[in-house]
Amino acid sequence: MSLAARVIPCLDVAGGRVVKGVNFENLRDMGDPVELARVYFAQGADELTFLDVTATVDERATTYDVVRRTAEQVFIPLTVGGGIRSADDVARLQGVGADKVGVNSAAIARPALVDEIADRFGAQVLVLSLDVKRSPSTASGFVVTTHGGRTETALDALEWAREAIERGAGELLVNSIDADGTKAGFDLELVGLMREIASVPVIASGGAGRAEDFAPAIHAGADAVLAASVFHSGQLTVGDVKRALAADGIEIRETEEQP
Repeated sequence: MSLAARVIPCLDVAGGRVVKGVNFENLRDMGDPVELARVYFAQGADELTFLDVTATVDERATTYDVVRRTAEQVFIPLTVGGGIRSADDVARLQGVGADKVGVNSAAIARPALVDEIADRFGAQVLVLSLDVKRSPSTASGFVVTTHGGRTETALDALEWAREAIERGAGELLVNSIDADGTKAGFDLELVGLMREIASVPVIASGGAGRAEDFAPAIHAGADAVLAASVFHSGQLTVGDVKRALAADGIEIRETEEQP
């Protein structure tokens, strides 16, 4: 587990542009991913996450050129997800600058993909991305979805996370679809439950609306906090979030914001 809490802006990309919606729907254009990546790097982001949110739905590969141009502008860890179906896809992404990869739908369809990536590249490269909804159909009350939140599975979110960790996932990116884009705060219950079963770092995602929303997610058990809307809109900077975390007694990685 990392000692210092990480702040991670997320670039949800469709058609080469950053987009954002509410509950994964009604996506709207938020800007150029390369320009936004440069801004967040200057603000002191600890990492960046790049998710091609329509790659799986469109049954195509992630936009490698956008990843390459983004990686050329930032010198912090870059996680890329969307449309990854094989270990060879991971090798290609590393070739254009990705440090870690996020897998979701393809791993649910074929869990052995997690083993293959972890065995070839190491657990530190593999982030299991979980798009989670509340549902009475599972024991935990949370179900995993695929295809950008469009398709609900029968998988209990906690059971799937536990299995993926056993197969070699080195980190969990836990996104609450119920909270996504609502700016009403993170799903703290979901974060806490994931922390209880996870032996790897947990990234909380979905619902950040104010600087004060981030510390509770760390206290609930997250090692890192991820957000999109509040950063893309200019409502908050990475520095604003880090200052709020520090004010709440949470250790952060000191970074100097660039002009």
